[in-house]
Amino acid sequence: MISKKQKYLAQRIPISTPRILKQLRFDLIGKDSQRGVTLTYSWLANQFGHFSLGFIPTIIIYFHTKNAYLAEDHISICASSVSILWFFFELYNFLGPLLVQRVSLSKFFYLGIGKKYTFAPAWKNIAFDTFTDLCFFGLGASSASLLISPSKFHYAILLVFVLILIFPTIHWYHTKMYQYYARYPFQFRLSQWNYDISPEDKSKVYRFMKSKTGGHHLLIFGHKECPKTSLCVGILNELSIQHKACLYTTAIKLFDLFTMSKDIFKDPHLIWTWKKAEFMVIDDINPSNSSNMELIDPNRFLEYVDTPSDKIIENRATLAAKNIIWVLGNPEDKQKCLQDWSEMLLKIGVDHEQIDSITLPYSKT
Repeated sequence: MISKKQKYLAQRIPISTPRILKQLRFDLIGKDSQRGVTLTYSWLANQFGHFSLGFIPTIIIYFHTKNAYLAEDHISICASSVSILWFFFELYNFLGPLLVQRVSLSKFFYLGIGKKYTFAPAWKNIAFDTFTDLCFFGLGASSASLLISPSKFHYAILLVFVLILIFPTIHWYHTKMYQYYARYPFQFRLSQWNYDISPEDKSKVYRFMKSKTGGHHLLIFGHKECPKTSLCVGILNELSIQHKACLYTTAIKLFDLFTMSKDIFKDPHLIWTWKKAEFMVIDDINPSNSSNMELIDPNRFLEYVDTPSDKIIENRATLAAKNIIWVLGNPEDKQKCLQDWSEMLLKIGVDHEQIDSITLPYSKT
């Protein structure tokens, strides 16, 4: 069984304000062509684009229509028109892909996927993202109004947008850090996963995601055509968006991490290690083609866990206390494989009731 002290290992890792400011400095200073692009940088660039799409059209419309209209505050009309235009565009973007369940016939607009969602979208999260985008559109339009016609009214409107955007900006920048430092191989939302899964296995996915303490382990089996990795990334990405410390790794990479010294973790771009992450995916433990041979069996896995002789108890307890998704491939005898890996988890201290397994059926969309 896992003690309360061990469960503490899996508690949420907060990202401190100094660390957020350090990330902001990293994003703003330097050339992205030389160092690469982070999710936080992409989010900042995206919002600057929304600001520009409010600012630039307002200016263009104003200078092309100012001689045709005699309204005293014509710039406000232009800014309002641009903001309303983007409101309906974002409303279309929000309702189209999420609510219209049919294949799009348009080459320019996406209207759906033609089937119901396997996992429901996170409506509140997507609505909040849409609201944030609209506020940046409004900020750009109101900035254009203030530039053309400085007045107390325009200052007030701009101030309202600035104050409204303080919380969303901090929240989303913070969220992108949680997503980025989880080290996902690609960005993927759970609602994008539209393959077959039994209702029982689907409930196991939700049970894993709702884990309030450590020690929940989910074993996933499936054919090579089954999108196991995308399912795992989608599950953990939803948890990252909830500001939980997650980590994606493969079995081979994890074996290296077991033997690394503490000095390795002085990487300035690393916030948490595998030992501190609350949720983990251990991918590619075995290939997904049916075979009588496991490249990595439970005994071999434990050998790597126990390789640092002075860390045997610590490593086992840390693994047992985490919420982990194990991607175990497609063994010929799944029942025996499940039994062997379950016994290994029990051996390191996992509660039997905290072990679930999923077998994804062969399917293509």
